[in-house]
Amino acid sequence: MEEVAIYIAKQKAVAVAESFPDSIVLTADTIVVLNDRIIGKPKNREEAISILSALSGNQHTVITGVCIMQKQKEICFADATDVIFYQLSLEQIEFYVDKYKPFDKAGAYAIQEWIGVVGIKSVNGDFYNVMGLPVSRVVRELEKLQ
Repeated sequence: MEEVAIYIAKQKAVAVAESFPDSIVLTADTIVVLNDRIIGKPKNREEAISILSALSGNQHTVITGVCIMQKQKEICFADATDVIFYQLSLEQIEFYVDKYKPFDKAGAYAIQEWIGVVGIKSVNGDFYNVMGLPVSRVVRELEKLQ
């Protein structure tokens, strides 16, 4: 599954690098994987509720693909973090979806919002990866460009 996130991040980088050929370009894409299935962004309220209901009480993996380009240099990698949700009530899920409208979020949630505070049982890996960018790894990879 990591190759999917890397592929999308690389396509973004190529598109941006064409317009900024002398710049360092950094792009990322985050996917959520539950039971070997990629969970995308919900299209509507019902789909967001369905996704969060599936994640409730279960472990899933958040994978962020990152691509860094500078002229002829290219570094692409993925970082994976396992997340376990507590069992959530339908009332909690509906509250979150209605208040935070996570329709632009892979897996229908953002860990830094309310649901992360009340719904996350554990995180095994980089917390910032779940937010969408494994910052410390990105810094280490940027240092390689120098």
